Amino acid sequence: MIVIFGGTTEGRLAVEVCEEAGKTFYYSTKGSHQNIKMYNGVHLYGAMDTNDIIAFCKEKDIRCVIDAAHPFAENLHAAIAETGMPVIRLMRKCFNRRDDVVFCKDYEDAVDKLNAADIRCLLALTGVNTIAKLDGYWKHHKTIFRILRRAESMEKALASGFPSSNLIFYADSATLPSEEDERNMMRSIGCDAMITKDSGESGGFDAKVDAAISLGIKVFVIEPPPILPQKGRGEEWVFVTGRYGLRRAIEKIVPEFFPLKTGYTTGACATAATKAALLSLLFDEVSEETSFSLPDKETMSIPVCVESRGCASAVKDYSDDPDVTKGCKITSRVEQRNDNKIVFSRGRGVGIVTLPGLGIPVGEPAINPTPRKMIEDEIRQVSDKGFTVTISVENGEELAKKTFNSRVGVLDGISIIGTSGIVSPLSNEAFIQSISRELEVAKAMGCDNIALVAGKKSEDAIRKSLKHKDVRCIHCGNFIGDSLQAAHRLGFKKVVLGMMIGKAVKLAEGHLNTHSHKVVMNRQFLKGIAGEETDKIDHITLARELWQIMPPEFFGAIRDMCYKHCKTIFQDNSLEVVLIDEQGKIYEE
Repeated sequence: MIVIFGGTTEGRLAVEVCEEAGKTFYYSTKGSHQNIKMYNGVHLYGAMDTNDIIAFCKEKDIRCVIDAAHPFAENLHAAIAETGMPVIRLMRKCFNRRDDVVFCKDYEDAVDKLNAADIRCLLALTGVNTIAKLDGYWKHHKTIFRILRRAESMEKALASGFPSSNLIFYADSATLPSEEDERNMMRSIGCDAMITKDSGESGGFDAKVDAAISLGIKVFVIEPPPILPQKGRGEEWVFVTGRYGLRRAIEKIVPEFFPLKTGYTTGACATAATKAALLSLLFDEVSEETSFSLPDKETMSIPVCVESRGCASAVKDYSDDPDVTKGCKITSRVEQRNDNKIVFSRGRGVGIVTLPGLGIPVGEPAINPTPRKMIEDEIRQVSDKGFTVTISVENGEELAKKTFNSRVGVLDGISIIGTSGIVSPLSNEAFIQSISRELEVAKAMGCDNIALVAGKKSEDAIRKSLKHKDVRCIHCGNFIGDSLQAAHRLGFKKVVLGMMIGKAVKLAEGHLNTHSHKVVMNRQFLKGIAGEETDKIDHITLARELWQIMPPEFFGAIRDMCYKHCKTIFQDNSLEVVLIDEQGKIYEE
């Protein structure tokens, strides 16, 4: 069993991750202001001290505590540390230090720095609970505090002796102000200094700071207190920065919670191995684990082995996805160049690209664009010099024989792939069950409209669309028919189905499961749609090449055929099919 301490954006994220398991968990908040709907979670209200947490964990047989509380919730962090329980700390991304901001290590330091500054009017955006902590300044200097428009907030402010005439309020307690909102508020007050807490991206921190700096207002920032679990109190804490790290940490601490385990892509492993090799080459640094960033900027870490200076490897860990590369060793050798270019070289076991259409020039090693960018980003975090990166895969030539690589022109090895860096488990029965659970959760939360998306690019395109920006996205992978059946059974009023052309050409032919193990692109079928453009179909390797050679009416026909097949399942309510182009945008004729 798992308990989450939240009340934050990170708390919501932790709930979303735990809901994927389809098992009971607990979500604890100090107050009742956060409106969060759960299907499997049980909401607990009220503050807990160390003894309360220990008693609750014992009563409910809690195996893991997820600390997703606010960075400045010092008392709660300390209470959790005292329990000795295994703890996963879901961290909020905080602000990068910059020269035009005055950083304060705590409130006492802030008062000292404020008193030493020449300030006419200070705007305090640190929250009602900090009024007493800053009384060494505001009792002697003009200060405006912004607080939530709640009775309890007013009571706290007045109990601290702060003058009510110097209080202002958030316009909407449910929505964070934009940068322009903050700028307008600061102009109306006429402040020349602002103090805020480094509450991270999800706390609206950037909007406050950027607005103030654009107006020439001096900015003071209180740094979040360090979370240091007390030594000798049991398990070490695991620190994660996003949904993937959280899920993997849960899988390790409570293995039975999720029915299937996630893993890393070959691209993620190659990135980690490259970073370890680079650090050993430049700094003689030898480590057993290397951190790196996923494409969505979440920080992850992978065990690595530095085999020699400039050479390191990572083993692709075992997820529950039926992937031929599970357990294989991926090695990266990094050599410095005389220029500042980053060049990829093909080692043994990595395929060579022999046909156009993969987004990689013919003759290049089969290292896909996303892994290339991940590797380049990690290198540029360390050095602006040039390097040759050679990736190799143990037994890659043999593994490639078990894939469809040769059909798309990748020969003599496997491809280094991955758009998210994470392998989601795709065993048919379990994955279909997980889709159904997500749909059930969405329905329980009051969603009438949902989007079924085939992957991350489709989700990103749907979320960026003004027409669909508020719709809840659920990944259906290749299981389009099963997902639509579940959505129909649960009574959703509208489904938006978003996919890229590779899956769309299979669905248009009537294949409601579009996995490449089940069905491949049928050129003869496409020729029947192409009309006078039939000859062009013979020269394509991948469906994505259709975007360059076919007219708009071809894609309209594909979309209409997809709609026709899907409508046989989702008959009663509204259905919309959208195609996502190679730029990650919804295709409009």
